[in-house]
Amino acid sequence: MSESSPDLRNKRFAFFILVTAVFILLLIWKFFDVMIIHPVKGNPGIVRPPRVERGPILDRNGKILAVQTRLYTVTAWMPNVKNPEQSAALLGDLLGLETEDLLARMKSRSGFLYVKRKVSPSESEAVRQLIEEGELPGIGLEPEYGRNYPERSLASHVIGFVGTDNVGLDGIELTYDNVLSPPEDKKKQEETIYGNQLFLTLDANVQYFAESLAKKAWEEHNPDAVMIMVMDAKSGDFLGWASYPTFDPNNFTSASNREKQNRPVVAAYEPGSVFKIFSIASFLDLGGINTSSTFFCDGAYEKEFPASGERIVINCLGHHGRVHPQEIIKYSCNAGAAYASETVSKQDFYDKLTEFGFGTATHLPFPGESAGILRKPEQWSGRTKPTIAIGQEISVSAVQIVTAATAFSNNGMVLEPHIVKKIVSPEGKTLERFDRRPIKQVIDPAVANSVLQMMETGSERGGTGWRGAIEGTQISIKTGTGEMIDPKTGTYSPAAVLASSLAIFPSDDPRFILYVVIDHPRGRQYYGGRIAAPIIKDLGEELIRYYGIPITGDTVVSHEGSIRVRIPPEASLTDVMPDLDGFSKKQLMPLLDQDKIPVTITGDGWVIHQSPAPGTPITSDTKIILELE
Repeated sequence: MSESSPDLRNKRFAFFILVTAVFILLLIWKFFDVMIIHPVKGNPGIVRPPRVERGPILDRNGKILAVQTRLYTVTAWMPNVKNPEQSAALLGDLLGLETEDLLARMKSRSGFLYVKRKVSPSESEAVRQLIEEGELPGIGLEPEYGRNYPERSLASHVIGFVGTDNVGLDGIELTYDNVLSPPEDKKKQEETIYGNQLFLTLDANVQYFAESLAKKAWEEHNPDAVMIMVMDAKSGDFLGWASYPTFDPNNFTSASNREKQNRPVVAAYEPGSVFKIFSIASFLDLGGINTSSTFFCDGAYEKEFPASGERIVINCLGHHGRVHPQEIIKYSCNAGAAYASETVSKQDFYDKLTEFGFGTATHLPFPGESAGILRKPEQWSGRTKPTIAIGQEISVSAVQIVTAATAFSNNGMVLEPHIVKKIVSPEGKTLERFDRRPIKQVIDPAVANSVLQMMETGSERGGTGWRGAIEGTQISIKTGTGEMIDPKTGTYSPAAVLASSLAIFPSDDPRFILYVVIDHPRGRQYYGGRIAAPIIKDLGEELIRYYGIPITGDTVVSHEGSIRVRIPPEASLTDVMPDLDGFSKKQLMPLLDQDKIPVTITGDGWVIHQSPAPGTPITSDTKIILELE
């Protein structure tokens, strides 16, 4: 193949140079046009997602607990920032930023820059004013949505919180993120998307009662934590959910992990003697014992297993003598409960406890729920069955205990627990409701009612829960003081205990289930009957007042529901002066409408003086003067 001639090569080179020159000239012209002739205002190149307004979270009565707010983010488009030093100095002062750090960020970027996300209204207004005055070229304010929690720490562990980008990070905000903030529709990027409303089962007033008492217990007993739960005994709705220490979701970044921990679902612990009501109910339902069965307590339960050489000793708080199941509950007799456990097989006992829900998560809409620990029977030792009967060698969560207790307020039927009441669309249409939902008939109705009556004796004098008694109301109560494992030794701590109390009231027609847990109290008193039961009493009395529950001794007044209102008479003139004492100005208007007798009215209110006096004959010369006050 012959080589190209020099002329051809020169022509090709010239063509290449021409094309390159034209391309460069076009780039220069475009740059000149963008920077000088038609400078770009704002922040080009930013793909703005559709504005998503996150739906509110409300209590069962419509009180707002979380709501969307509109805030502004300060941005910079660096090609338009003429004097970075001046802009950094002005913005640093206004936004509380280090000027040098901001300037370094501005100089390191050639395009778009977030100066500060979601500034306060006062900060955004100050920046806006400087922009309008031409002091901040290239600086913009971009609207963003933020989250506000008007009740601050109230129900914070239930609600959770959202991050800077308005995405749920914990609690209901996380679990229902796609419900509160629906996925973006790319076809409608210019339209605002509105999230659904979420109504919780909580009552903000009940929540306040519970949290106030939790804080009081925290201050009095110096524990590691306090939990107070309130459930509607007939529906499974949580009305109150307190966990202390707590935090403010408006400032969640400043809270510790300990403060943000949602203990009622994530914390698992040995429940102690509160668990005896589930043990005794199991033994009764399985037929191992009946309400007349008796066991002898001489201060301890002792048993030896010659085959394994194992010897079991479970101490009791007293020498209770011969006890029925009722006395086991009333006096919290460890020995009686342990001896009663011998009447059923370990497999049957295990199966009944699993039916109550122990060893399984309740599936409430919270991240990290604990299922507790209930080992399978083949892993039990000789002491496991009697030890579980008194609330040890098993770990539970607070929500498991309260949920299982619904069996005693619903004739043996365990209910599904609820924290969300309903989901409502932005247009007000109810999309989903969470109503009463029975899960399983765990025990016979007669057994449930028997245990409820046994618990009622616990509130009597001599019972461990007598400090939780509410005058004029029947209340069923069981207290507990559980030993706690020392993580360093793996054995029970000689100092740390878990004080608790579970109550259901009114006993004859249960409306509420209350559960109080005080984790490792460090005061002089630490028994559940001494420090947890009084909280039951205080909380119960608040609920009675709030819901208007009648108690023994109350005077009940019946009313037909309507009232009769007497229409006040209007003043009129006859032959004699009427008695107008006490008449209002409105009632006197007819006197002003007539033109035969002159009437003078002074003051406002009601007639306190009149002339002439009542009964005086009225003639054509009469002049009426009325003084009102």
